[in-house]
Amino acid sequence: MHHLKNILAATDLSSPARQAAERAARLARAAGAQLRLAHALSAGLAAQLQQLLGMGNALETTLIEQTRQELQNLATELAAERQVSVEQTLLHGNVVDEIHREAQAMQADLVVLGARGRGFLRRMTLGSTAERLLRKSARPMLVVKQRAHEPYRRVLVAVDFSPWSAPLVDLARRVAPRAHLVLLSAYEVPFEGKLRFASVSEAVIKSYREQARQTAERQLHAMAARTGLAPADWTPCLPHADPSLAIVEHEQERACDLIVVGKHGQNVAEELLLGSVTSHVLAESVGDVLVSTSTASA
Repeated sequence: MHHLKNILAATDLSSPARQAAERAARLARAAGAQLRLAHALSAGLAAQLQQLLGMGNALETTLIEQTRQELQNLATELAAERQVSVEQTLLHGNVVDEIHREAQAMQADLVVLGARGRGFLRRMTLGSTAERLLRKSARPMLVVKQRAHEPYRRVLVAVDFSPWSAPLVDLARRVAPRAHLVLLSAYEVPFEGKLRFASVSEAVIKSYREQARQTAERQLHAMAARTGLAPADWTPCLPHADPSLAIVEHEQERACDLIVVGKHGQNVAEELLLGSVTSHVLAESVGDVLVSTSTASA
């Protein structure tokens, strides 16, 4: 298991976004990783203000310097509070492009951002911009929704036994090395609705459902063994339900403070999975969400 070495925290410098920066600082401290704070300053914002107020180039200079100072202050505070080394960088341009470019340049093991904020972060995590970033990125992304009071204690890892599932376990252990893992595999009987329509008896459907559960259980235990999990490290969770609904429901039932999901899955169309599962979890979960974007990054 590789440790986190480089963490990029994207911030819009709002109070809600500070939660993400604080979580990133905690993770950097625990892993001995380098932390970099990044704020993207839209090139069009200064131009709009200049057009509105007629203040010329002086406004852009003032805006940049004020933003740079805010970013420096946040970095200084986090470094003192968490005793970590914190760099900061002020980016100019499209938020998604700039964050993606910065993550690539520093070879970030993890990109951290807040679920709420003013302007771009809210759109990034809960709207179409988030999906563009997730599709574009080859770096794991942690979306922070809760204040970081303590290290993650219980982590729900959603697996489907595709090639991307086992790396999710490794990613969860890198981000939350001391947490108990709840490995969730939601199973369904193929064409269950059509079987009923074809007048297949409930007893037969129930037997198919039990076979599906037993298969999923065997696969789950085999995967846990392959990834080196001891029996005390994890708990199985095998709901008969749609994965999107099951993940959010069991997050609360199992008192998990982090969900780990993959951008890929058994669906051939990556965008279908991202839209139906990952986006639903990002929007509906209570706690933080860690998205693995590829096998290489996980």
